[in-house]
Amino acid sequence: MNLTEFNQSDRCEHFSCPERSVSPAVYILLYVCSAAVVLLTVCGNLLIIISVFHFKQLHTPTNMLVLSLAVSDFLIGAFVMPLMLSWTIESCWIFGRGFCTIFWLIDGFLTVLSIYNIALIAVDRYLALSNPFLYTNTVSSRTMCIVIYSNLLVCVVYNTAFYYFNGTFTSFVMCPGECFLFLNEVWSVIDLVYSFIFPLSVIIILYTRVFVIAKKHATAIRELNNHTQPKTQKITSHSMKSERKAAKVLGILVSVFLVCLLPYFIYSLLGNVTELQTETIHKVLIMLYLNSTINPFIYALFYSWFRRCIQLIITLRIFQTDSALINVLS
Repeated sequence: MNLTEFNQSDRCEHFSCPERSVSPAVYILLYVCSAAVVLLTVCGNLLIIISVFHFKQLHTPTNMLVLSLAVSDFLIGAFVMPLMLSWTIESCWIFGRGFCTIFWLIDGFLTVLSIYNIALIAVDRYLALSNPFLYTNTVSSRTMCIVIYSNLLVCVVYNTAFYYFNGTFTSFVMCPGECFLFLNEVWSVIDLVYSFIFPLSVIIILYTRVFVIAKKHATAIRELNNHTQPKTQKITSHSMKSERKAAKVLGILVSVFLVCLLPYFIYSLLGNVTELQTETIHKVLIMLYLNSTINPFIYALFYSWFRRCIQLIITLRIFQTDSALINVLS
């Protein structure tokens, strides 16, 4: 969401859509590259959605959160990225006032939803590592679905209140060729805290705890291996490897997310202090959206079950009888 307040009358008075300064070949290349990014985002996250939804072996609490994240990333790729990339290439909003309002409504909702999905994944991994027995006995796929739906409802309520009390629904005014939100100072601060500072604090603090706990577990298991039989040692070594891998993947997922989010977070803090150009705003937002493109590649790189699922989906074996029972974790 755009947290900067704009001097509306001044911008409308001096604004006009600039003419394209690039050659037709570069112009076409920009659209081709944009279409490729959108296609990768949509298809990559669609593969995750199909995999987790179809194969029963993947119906675990953690994977429910992965599914929720993939859905939000898929929707960002399908409905937000095309409009933003086109706006950036054209240097002008060409879709009219109605689509401008819809764009910011969808962008605000999906961005916050994706951020809180990442935060919930960090919470899930922290609980699983800090108290695995309690986690196994109390957290089920059904419980996680309730958490996901509750998160969805909270995001809907917040975004509805945000746009309503900020006056966007009743006093939204757009300059010709521009598409910006005009936020009051109070809601700028509230949105910054709710959308970024709070979830980022949760993510950073809990992932730090996950790293410390995983390291302690690895040390304990290594010491236990020195006093156990080879068979037990093999089992504990496999457990240690799984914990390390889970912590590593979570770390990469969160790190990539923070890298993509950091420019927009800085912009959100400085947006009311400095005058930023439209091109800068676009680049910062696109950087944020690219996190939705990268996430599926993280799973493909580190999880053999996802690569196995992709193979089954591409070869259409998921349409075979009882394909949902195929062992994809072996």
